[in-house]
Amino acid sequence: MQNLDNLQWYPGHMAKTRRLIEDNLKLIDVVVEILDARIPFSGRNPNFDDIIKSKPRLLVLNKSDLADKSRTSQWISWYAKRGLKVIPISCATGAGIAAVLSEARSLVQDKIDREKEKGRNRTLKIMMVGIPNVGKSSLINRLIGKASTKTGDRPGVTRGKQWLRIKGGAELLDTPGILPPKFDDQSVALRLAYTGAIKDEIINTELLAYSLCDYLRDNYPSELCARYKLDSVDGLEGYEILENIGKKRGFVISGGETDTERAANMLLDELRSAKIGNITLEVPQENE
Repeated sequence: MQNLDNLQWYPGHMAKTRRLIEDNLKLIDVVVEILDARIPFSGRNPNFDDIIKSKPRLLVLNKSDLADKSRTSQWISWYAKRGLKVIPISCATGAGIAAVLSEARSLVQDKIDREKEKGRNRTLKIMMVGIPNVGKSSLINRLIGKASTKTGDRPGVTRGKQWLRIKGGAELLDTPGILPPKFDDQSVALRLAYTGAIKDEIINTELLAYSLCDYLRDNYPSELCARYKLDSVDGLEGYEILENIGKKRGFVISGGETDTERAANMLLDELRSAKIGNITLEVPQENE
């Protein structure tokens, strides 16, 4: 597998975003951290803990409609034991969206009540943070009811600083997605790459697909076999599984060889769109 630890991918706008978050944190009541429900741990930027410190924080698991529901429940319990409130949502279906503002407000309700006793109606100020391609802009569009921020299915769409007013007396500060400057654990980088948080152009997609096949063989073999009409994946290496997938789909090039690059791109696309099934790429026990 390609070594992802030394990738030169940390662009200038990410360093600028960190400064933006640090400079505006004093204006914020609550930080809403958006996570991909399929990678609830690897999809967190570990630097956020140092940046945000003790500021009240709500974790939102977006794309929960694509994730393994039983594993999502495990992650909610795991974070609750660590004092963090987590709610699952789906910006695609709208599930859970209505709870975001109320849960964020509940974290600072005492502060709001004290201000009210003094005759002041405080506007709740929320900062949205997260890694690229996790759905921050889509969530904001849901909350305000219109598309006022740029959205896309590629990392790094949002740029700059945006304050937006939403219903219920709240304002949102949107920030661009920001990844950590380096990976201490290569498995974290792989999970980010599987879900598209790291641009595909940076990584050899065939090697990435081999690794993904290994994971699906060990964790979701029935879903993998059902999707690609494979008899079994027991005892097969990732590259063998990908070749079999390519053959089943008719991805054959001159000489009868399997077009594994095409098969790899298809596999990643179908993982990300949940066509293989509801897949979560990590469990809490791995991070104990």
